[in-house]
Amino acid sequence: MISCSKKVLVVDDEEKIVQVVKSYLEHAGYEVYEAYNGKNALETFEIIMPALVVLDLMLPDISGEEICKRLRKISKVPIIMLTAKVEEEDILKGLNIGADDYITKPFSPRQLVARVAALLRRVFEQNSVLGNLTSYNGGELIIENDKREILKNGTHVNLTPNEYKILTTLASYPGKTFTREELICMALGEDFDGFDRTIDSHIKNLRHKIENDPRAPRYILTVHGVGYRFGGE
Repeated sequence: MISCSKKVLVVDDEEKIVQVVKSYLEHAGYEVYEAYNGKNALETFEIIMPALVVLDLMLPDISGEEICKRLRKISKVPIIMLTAKVEEEDILKGLNIGADDYITKPFSPRQLVARVAALLRRVFEQNSVLGNLTSYNGGELIIENDKREILKNGTHVNLTPNEYKILTTLASYPGKTFTREELICMALGEDFDGFDRTIDSHIKNLRHKIENDPRAPRYILTVHGVGYRFGGE
């Protein structure tokens, strides 16, 4: 069974703060992972690929600023910085190196949860670019979103409801690599009753319907070890 709660990585060397934040976020439906130093944060990030990172600036080994810089080299994941620094210069520095939001200590856990929800919502709205009619590869593939129809070389393609949802979800976030779990959660929803490998069967069927050569796909690309992304241009 797939859990559709979004993954949040909380990084802070103060265990009490981590546990309070974790409790509030889990109550709001998030799946929370903990890290108490920079090294562990980077290792955990690569393993879980979270939807958002809550990051303390003052860590015992690697500074939060350095962690933020390293994450920005490999990911556009939203980052909320936590810090006791209240000077405007410090806040601007954090935002300039890639943080998306900034919360000073002491803080309200309820406000943090609200900031997390707002930031994730804004990021996904910004990334989604699928219009009512979108054409790819010189008109070879057309998605008519208002009619919920797919055309391949001018011919209607008969997709199942799940296949259509998977295709339009991928196309809505060009450049984003989805894990199987993310794709199921965003495309099929929390009521999906199955396992993550089920997505592979849907992808296989989709490729047979929309690709010129399913063995060398142009639209639904495999990112080995991670999942799938959309390749239409």
